[in-house]
Amino acid sequence: MLKFIFWSLLAANAGLYAYGQGYLGHFSGSEREPARLQNQLNGDKLAVISAAKAEAVVAALKAPAVEPEPAPEPAAAKTVADTPAKKAPEKKEEKIACVEIGNFVLADARRFEDKLAPLALGDRQARINLPGTEVSSYIVFIPPQGNKDGAEKKAAELRALGVTNYFIMSDSQTMRWAISLGVFKSEAGAQTLLASLQKQGVHSARVAPRMSASKLLAFQFRGISADTKSRLDKLRAGFADKESRSCK
Repeated sequence: MLKFIFWSLLAANAGLYAYGQGYLGHFSGSEREPARLQNQLNGDKLAVISAAKAEAVVAALKAPAVEPEPAPEPAAAKTVADTPAKKAPEKKEEKIACVEIGNFVLADARRFEDKLAPLALGDRQARINLPGTEVSSYIVFIPPQGNKDGAEKKAAELRALGVTNYFIMSDSQTMRWAISLGVFKSEAGAQTLLASLQKQGVHSARVAPRMSASKLLAFQFRGISADTKSRLDKLRAGFADKESRSCK
């Protein structure tokens, strides 16, 4: 029994000695370890720092990296190509409603017409006979109705009133789509017919003198540009005493 106690105490002392010398390590793992420190690479370069400094280093490592914002581009660095060009508003070309050039005798009218050919004005150009200065007759008529449908509608109204002697003037240059009710040599005869028509209920009829035919001609140009008008004026300058005037 004494031997067992002796050997037990001896083994316990040997264990305490080995633990004290660090041969058996430490259960907490956080104390000094002489054997392990002796086996460290570059152990002489290790340095002990304070807990506050260690926490500051850890906090800096955990902080997210912030990328620097790019510096704004200087205004002077922008080129003309970077600035969108402003589109100039398109200018709408104005048209001239109606221009008349005259007065021509037949020979001059033909020469002027030949010079107009290169302009290729088509239906924008027309030659008209100018009225004379003497009264040749008197006409009883209903003023122009604007178009064929309007003239036919007015003719239907005349038939409903019992008027059958009428003529739609579709080919007249000055009274297109007017309705002729009669032509008389004297104004008295025209006024007599007008009074009879008014009794039948035709209140829109009128009496007007008709001028004798003239040997003078004129040219009318409709819907032309200012440039075309300028070219026409240059052509007109080659004919003496010819004038340019507006028309309807």
